[in-house]
Amino acid sequence: MDLGLADQAVLVTGASRGIGRATAIALAAEGARVAVVARGREALDDVVRTIEDAGGRAHAIVGDVASREDAAEVVTAAARALGALDVLVNNVGGSGGSGPFDHADDDAWERVVDLNLMSAVWCSRAALPCFEARGGGTIVNVTSICGLEYCTSAPYTAAKGALAALTKEMGVDLAPKKVRVVAVAPGSILFPGGSWDRRRSTHPELIAKMLADELPWGRFGTAEEVAAAICFVASPRASWITGTSLVVDGGQSRRV
Repeated sequence: MDLGLADQAVLVTGASRGIGRATAIALAAEGARVAVVARGREALDDVVRTIEDAGGRAHAIVGDVASREDAAEVVTAAARALGALDVLVNNVGGSGGSGPFDHADDDAWERVVDLNLMSAVWCSRAALPCFEARGGGTIVNVTSICGLEYCTSAPYTAAKGALAALTKEMGVDLAPKKVRVVAVAPGSILFPGGSWDRRRSTHPELIAKMLADELPWGRFGTAEEVAAAICFVASPRASWITGTSLVVDGGQSRRV
């Protein structure tokens, strides 16, 4: 299926590794022009090289979208580099080891909420004029099954749950502007340098038990599997999908 993403201008945050990296590469393979954002230049340059070596088009932008000022500047820089903006993928996030409710302090709450929730608010708000100039656009918020049920990090669970709820609100509020908003909620995803990769090395027995007890397919998901879902919901082929969450977890979560 041709997803209709050829020549679309797309911004992907948190694109230096994992789901963000895989998403940027997948979008470029569909013909999109991609701006990739993260805090580190070296890893971003590697993503751009990978895309360009495959014949795609990409631009690297260094910035911290967990900062209100940086978020606005990143969106402006992406729109300038690409000549427009059609799709925003709010992927940046993480728990930062913030822990359960009775352990997380005020600094952890502020840091994790800014990273997972407010970054999407700030980037989306800055992107709206770009979308209006194009007659519409699409926002994909990468949440987590941790935002839909119990997890082990209170600030992370709260922030991802808020982002899932905000997706519904945005989907309705922005429909008159022809802007679709969809959340993609991954389960446990394994990629080099990620948290599950580290835990697999440090606690192999616990990971083996988790695979047997919690993951119906007996394996972790891959960043590429999540990226494929993001590409679809970001594309014109998903034109009647908005204000909702797509769970990509291999049956891991307990929700219906």
